[in-house]
Amino acid sequence: MRELVAAPVALEIAPGEIPVARALAAVVAEADRRRTLRGVASRPAQLRVSELRARLLRDRVFQDPARLLARLKRRGLLVDLPGGSGDRAYAVPFPDELRAILLGESERTDALDAGPLTPVPDERAEIRSMDAEFLDRLREVVDDRLDATVAFGRAFDVRALAGYLRELFGDELYVDSLISILQQYALADVPLIAPTGRATGSTGFHLALFGPPGTGKTFSIDDLVRGNPRSGVPAHGLAGRNRYCGGITPAQFLRVGASYTGRTFNFIVPEFNDWFKYRGMVEPLKLVMEQREVKWETTFGTVGPYTFRSFFSVNYNVRTAGAQDYWTTVADPNFAALEDRMLLRFHPMTRARFRAVEASAERLELGELDFSLAERIRDHLTLVHAIEIGHPLVARRFAARPIRLDRGLYATLSAVSDRALRTTSFPKFSPRLKSRAVRLAAASALLTYFRSPADGPIAIGEPETEFARRFYEEEIRAREGRRGHAS
Repeated sequence: MRELVAAPVALEIAPGEIPVARALAAVVAEADRRRTLRGVASRPAQLRVSELRARLLRDRVFQDPARLLARLKRRGLLVDLPGGSGDRAYAVPFPDELRAILLGESERTDALDAGPLTPVPDERAEIRSMDAEFLDRLREVVDDRLDATVAFGRAFDVRALAGYLRELFGDELYVDSLISILQQYALADVPLIAPTGRATGSTGFHLALFGPPGTGKTFSIDDLVRGNPRSGVPAHGLAGRNRYCGGITPAQFLRVGASYTGRTFNFIVPEFNDWFKYRGMVEPLKLVMEQREVKWETTFGTVGPYTFRSFFSVNYNVRTAGAQDYWTTVADPNFAALEDRMLLRFHPMTRARFRAVEASAERLELGELDFSLAERIRDHLTLVHAIEIGHPLVARRFAARPIRLDRGLYATLSAVSDRALRTTSFPKFSPRLKSRAVRLAAASALLTYFRSPADGPIAIGEPETEFARRFYEEEIRAREGRRGHAS
């Protein structure tokens, strides 16, 4: 007996659900294949939610399919089957039609994303709003809290910041938050001056926290930076300089990015792994991360060319199989692209990290976390940033100062490399990791703007060098698959 044919259904699948829809289409195809015997359908097609979740895990897709499944059930495209406690099962009355709908919606969304000439939000209005937010904060500091902020800066350095964050989050978690705040200081993109007097780089860097969901990554790059009033976390980052990109597709971002030509902002992307799943996006994203000229051409038109001078702080969610072997647990094909272009921290969900995240969340919910330095850190950060970019409100009072590199820092980091290389002929860490440690030391030195002598470049002192050494050593240990903190 011939099955009824489902009428066309408009699901209006959101861009974030497209990977789930594609995986479901593949599972439906397999369910349809199973029900046929010698080319004849022997029973209705059936699928289990566990099959879909296994397919999603294999495809490294971490969205929950429950919402899409519920929508399909309401439209009669899936029918609940009795029994199966703990593993829900559905009958699929119209498997061919359901696959066509799912794949058709995916292609439609891809086509919309690929059209760079389609309207996007008024990004220039967004930039004006962020500029006003930064200016208001800077005026408050200059008019009302300048002396107090300078006095705070005279006693502030990376040790003080680390101590504050360690008291809040403990030894297992505080370093991510520390690096996230240092990246905010680094956004001023202050020149790095070699002993020869020549500029050989600048402080700005991209930050990626790489690992499974639930390891505290979003809190470090977003809640702590922009604040989260719902959970009582005050902002510690730059006012008006962090553009949140949750819900933006990479195609929309490429169009939006053109509005930031010649400007430096930080783009917070909570699910950066999703951006790499869009067709044709990997190469343009590499150009953006490298801050090279971006030109994106499609059949619908061209975006660019423009040069992107801003930075990213992102989460890249990936499932891992354990904490012992770095290279076998991190098999994502985009890992190398991030490590080559970003300061990347890898976090397996170890027992110690689980307990630390659990304890930190408990203390936050019970109101036991004392964010007493949040406003003073934010004022100091705002003032130092304004000085280093030569903002007119402070340019006559304070001089922009570069960071002076010295051989002592490089000798300390080289000693770390040498110790690691003595244990293997095939190192599992990149030489770029050392450059990331240098950038961190330079960003840390910006905290001492008011603490160091007022004239000439800012020196990288012993606390900054020690922090860079610890970071470099710990990251090498992570890449070797060894657990524990550097000593």
